Amino acid sequence: MISVAAVSAALFTAATATVATAQEAAAPKAAAVPTAQTEAAPGVTAERLIVGYKSGATEAKSNKAAEADATAKGKEAGEDVDFQRRLGTGAALVDLGADATRADVADVVAEYKADPQVAYVVPDRLNKPQADPNDTEYAKQWDLFEATAGMNVPGAWSTATGSGVTVAVIDTGYVAHTDLAANIVAGYDFISDTAVSVDGDGRDSNPADPGDYYAANECGSGIPASNSSWHGTHVAGTIAAVTNNSKGIAGIAYGAKISPLRVLGKCGGYDSDIIDAITWASGGTVSGVPANANVAKVINMSLGGDGACTSATQSAITAAVNRGTTIAVAAGNDNDNVANHSPGNCNNVISVAATNRTGAKASYSNYGSLVDISAPGGQTSTGTANGILSTLNSGTKTPSTENYAYYQGTSMATPHIAGLAALLKSANSSLTPAQIESAIKTNARALPGACSGGCGAGLADAAKTVAAVSGGGTTTGTTYSSTSAVAIPDNSSAIESAITVSGRTGNAPSALKVAVDITHTYRGDLVISLVAPDGTVYALKSASSSDSADNVNTTYTVDASSETANGTWKLRVQDTAAQDTGTLNSWKLTF
Repeated sequence: MISVAAVSAALFTAATATVATAQEAAAPKAAAVPTAQTEAAPGVTAERLIVGYKSGATEAKSNKAAEADATAKGKEAGEDVDFQRRLGTGAALVDLGADATRADVADVVAEYKADPQVAYVVPDRLNKPQADPNDTEYAKQWDLFEATAGMNVPGAWSTATGSGVTVAVIDTGYVAHTDLAANIVAGYDFISDTAVSVDGDGRDSNPADPGDYYAANECGSGIPASNSSWHGTHVAGTIAAVTNNSKGIAGIAYGAKISPLRVLGKCGGYDSDIIDAITWASGGTVSGVPANANVAKVINMSLGGDGACTSATQSAITAAVNRGTTIAVAAGNDNDNVANHSPGNCNNVISVAATNRTGAKASYSNYGSLVDISAPGGQTSTGTANGILSTLNSGTKTPSTENYAYYQGTSMATPHIAGLAALLKSANSSLTPAQIESAIKTNARALPGACSGGCGAGLADAAKTVAAVSGGGTTTGTTYSSTSAVAIPDNSSAIESAITVSGRTGNAPSALKVAVDITHTYRGDLVISLVAPDGTVYALKSASSSDSADNVNTTYTVDASSETANGTWKLRVQDTAAQDTGTLNSWKLTF
């Protein structure tokens, strides 16, 4: 089991690696591989790699070919590399063994990076729950109804309760609770590593949470002992606790169903398991796992770690959203820019910051331009009643009696948005994930308190947003997408990808959103522009020799109010320096 080198005892904050690829030079292969690409968490050497092959590669479809390639790469690097399994996205999971050093991993990574048939290679990073457990009754749920900092949930219930919608909670699993049981449907245990799973086996159809406690230093040197969190059950209660049953708490989308997917166990959980859970939850196929009979239209991920959103994770998220599943993700609890923390910085997710009972940014919450929305996450420093009350268990190690407890964190804020997304989908089943996100942001209210650094569109307002998608308020935005991959040649002329917009009236908005997903080994080489239908060019990104990171997964905002909305819009991308290539995977315009 790979332990975490640095994790806050006060917050279940993930410790995973930043993926930043320096421009490769004519130097030994290992020198071109940053330390972060060799780690499962800061200071913890990766034991596995996730390898994405280009669509035309034999290894992309043949396990035998991927296995042979792993063996060959290992031989070239002087290491023992074994193919483990195919992920739901098609990527290959390869094992390097527990004894591999950072230099060993770097050698293997370099071999894969040098292969033109490989789209990406990233470490199988370790994730942690994004919450701070603290330590029953609707009157205590200030986060749902208080005028100052509540989310105005009761006002939505006369229109929608989440009926007909399944929400997948990708977390620690589910411990039995009578205030949740009626709304639980079948899920799955995706933890493949028995050292993490605790339950004594690998993947199976039982997502029961056996507890995720650990002893001092068991998850890394200097990390103190921790009791079991029952984190997934707390999250699930906020979304869909049974309501009007004369006990406990009320769920935001109490008519919805929860499908618990277990990916977090002792010391956290790996990207590879989370990727397969995202894929399966949204209706995709995962080898060795039966077809999902409870496909989720909403996914909640109150988890995360440090570093850029990897191509492996982004691929799973994009595919899930393309299947029609909305994904809410915790921004993280590091009081840091969410740009440094995955998957809160991934494209096509709703990244959620946390507010306290005064409506200000909670002191622990991450922030930044990639945050989409804020929701109550609580702050218990001035009393437990200022946290978020939800379903839990009293067991310190293994399950005991059910109870309720106050927790705080962006983990607690995120299920507020997942619950709201379920309400919206219940109110209007035709809504796309992009329309759901747009509606939540458009109908948010100004943050009642202060936020330094960026807390998204404001504090989500359930009643106003449900009214909007039901025909009683502001209309939602429309997204136009191009998902045809275009190769970006090295140090050559610009490539273009087109999106044709039709059926709109008037001009484009003053805040036209341009979301871009590019895989590239040195993004500092790239110049990116938006070309309006009349040929006007809007600069989105310039070249920068100091920007040595890889990939572009971000959303730009353009004042296009002088442009007619209808017509053919183009994204123009040019690589301006030698040595690196890439692919424009997709881009979209949201009006």
